[in-house]
Amino acid sequence: MQKTTQIYGLRAIIEAVNSNEEIDKVFLQKGLKGDLMKELEGLLRRNEINMVYVPIEKLNRLTKNNHQGAVANISPIAFHTLEDLVERANEKEGPALFLLLDQLSDVRNFGAIIRTAECTGVDGIIVQKKGAAPVTADTIKTSAGAAYRVPIAKVDHLKDAIFYLQASDIKIVSATEKTDDSIYDVPFTDSIAIVMGAEDRGITPSILKASDYRAKLPLLGEIESLNVSVACAVFLYEAVRQRL
Repeated sequence: MQKTTQIYGLRAIIEAVNSNEEIDKVFLQKGLKGDLMKELEGLLRRNEINMVYVPIEKLNRLTKNNHQGAVANISPIAFHTLEDLVERANEKEGPALFLLLDQLSDVRNFGAIIRTAECTGVDGIIVQKKGAAPVTADTIKTSAGAAYRVPIAKVDHLKDAIFYLQASDIKIVSATEKTDDSIYDVPFTDSIAIVMGAEDRGITPSILKASDYRAKLPLLGEIESLNVSVACAVFLYEAVRQRL
């Protein structure tokens, strides 16, 4: 059953955080002062929850209720731990297939990627707590419900997740144009985790450096890049092709 995806009001959000609700993002009114606002801001920082300051008009568009200067998006799904994803993958037959999303910010791209991940047998998707696209009603809709079927883990730092995966004998393949290696030259038959970067910036340099492989797609036209969800689909299906 899908949980409510929004709560509003300073005190209500404080209670939600203290109750360990899966909060993806909090919108705070620019310039709003007061003890409750200060308490909420401190609580969000300590729990590393995404928050953004917006004009009151934005909050009014988000909800018609009395928001008191704060609106929070609650995830409609439960998240997993990275350790849980790896353990579950190790229990099944065949090599593991994971997907890491480095600062992907568009919820519809996220939903499309989740849908493809479900279709290609991905064992889990790993995102960073701060800066990643939230799981919203739009994400669920675009994923065609796959968000309820593919386990998703949130981590503090994606680079630490990469080191954990590598220690678990899982190779890291980064999708990037900053390489001479084609996707068709990289082995996908072992246990791997594919890294896809942000729509505008690509993959963080430190994550590229930590990767076992870098691979690019051949682009034969004049446009220099594919939509990230499309590129992700190509990478996942190359893994499927090599494993069949």
